[in-house]
Amino acid sequence: MKFEDTHAGNGILAEKNPLPLGEKSHLDEKTQSSNGKAANRKAANGKVEICVKQEANGKCVVPRKSLNQYSWQEIQKHNLETDQWLVINRKVYDVTRWADKHPGGRRVLTHYAGEDATDVFKAMHPNIDVVQLYLKPLLIGELAPGEPNQEIKKNAQLVEDFQELRKSLEAMKMFDANLVFYFLHFIQILFLEVLAWLMLWHFGTGWPNTILISLILTISQAQSSFLQHDIGHLSVFKKSRWNHLMHKFVMCHLKGLSTNWWNYRHFQHHVKPNIYPKDPDIDVGPLFLIAESQAVKYGKKKIKYIDYEKQHLYFYFVALPLLMPVYFNLQSMQVMYLRRYWADIAWVSSFYIRYFITFGPFYGIFGTILLIYLVKFIESPWIAYVTQMSHIPMKISQEENRDWFTSQVLVTCNAEHSFFNDWFSGHLNFQIEHHLFPTMPRHNYHKVAPLVKSLCAKHGLLYVSKPMLTAFGDISRTLKTSAAVWTKAYYET
Repeated sequence: MKFEDTHAGNGILAEKNPLPLGEKSHLDEKTQSSNGKAANRKAANGKVEICVKQEANGKCVVPRKSLNQYSWQEIQKHNLETDQWLVINRKVYDVTRWADKHPGGRRVLTHYAGEDATDVFKAMHPNIDVVQLYLKPLLIGELAPGEPNQEIKKNAQLVEDFQELRKSLEAMKMFDANLVFYFLHFIQILFLEVLAWLMLWHFGTGWPNTILISLILTISQAQSSFLQHDIGHLSVFKKSRWNHLMHKFVMCHLKGLSTNWWNYRHFQHHVKPNIYPKDPDIDVGPLFLIAESQAVKYGKKKIKYIDYEKQHLYFYFVALPLLMPVYFNLQSMQVMYLRRYWADIAWVSSFYIRYFITFGPFYGIFGTILLIYLVKFIESPWIAYVTQMSHIPMKISQEENRDWFTSQVLVTCNAEHSFFNDWFSGHLNFQIEHHLFPTMPRHNYHKVAPLVKSLCAKHGLLYVSKPMLTAFGDISRTLKTSAAVWTKAYYET
């Protein structure tokens, strides 16, 4: 057996796993052993100088030995939470013991265990070179020469075409953020916050003015959601610590929600969108049944927590108004408290302190709390429609191990491009492009959309784009269809 002596910058040695594709003969082992001893003797005598290589920076690097080789059949066995291997660019990594340290959460890695993760790895990490340093100690081998780059059931030509498309977009600088764009967006939010306070100071606390102030703050909150969404995905700033600080400021201070809670939830959605139960955004039972498989399961088991025949109706009275002020808000607080995210707790506390200082003198403590939740109540339908219009009406299934391009295109759709649609949705009307390239600045989505559409046409995939109001209506129509599936399974089986 040959192992690779791989060292990270901190000197941690890569873990070894003696599971080769095939055994070498005893003769080969003896030959390797004798050759190794001879090399050591020569090195000791100073006769062989090639045992170390001198880099330009003067550091000495130990030469790498050949890697263990694995088949896909062997790799796919390591797909458990307690045993996780990933393949990235034909290299095999054991991430089992490192998973708890993963900034995106353990479950993101679990969802791809035993699979090729090359495209999702590139898609979710804006600074690949930095992340490579963390991968080095986890390297245990590589795919055997006869193995394909990805699992056999995936479309190899489509994977290759998509990777070429990504390289072209990188060469076109489509992943470079325009700081002016984000600066103006940030100024817009601050302007609305100041405007709300000035109106209160000048016109007082009457109901008409309070409603108008709430609407202004709602626009500010929604636009803050879109800004933090971008910052959470990409490196707006060159220095990661500034990007991290800005994300805390926008998500925690301006919106009052935990960044860690958002990261762990949202990244799962991105790596396995509309895959039940891996995507938390579609795991909304028992309140709603949106996946056909879930509806059939509940129906056959005679599960009826709620009258699901009417779920398309109570969606308007439950999901739309309560998503932000109740579900997201309480879940964020619960995660911060149970996992002891002290930094997030401090930042979120600053959100409430700011509101009490700004609006407390006018409304009092109780009135300020009502104002906070009135704003969240009004914002909730806006965010619910924008985030769900592109997913709920699309394909929802259990794990099918599709390639990255297909898995994103089949489960997302766009709303038509216009100045208002882009502003109103924070450019999330380009969900197809956003899911294919999460680290791409949203001001470039409309530029790459024609190229993505062309690749879809080449491989016979439907590129769905619809009017925004149609996309909104498709949510309730999908819920009604799922309800019919549940009704049939419930009463006829």
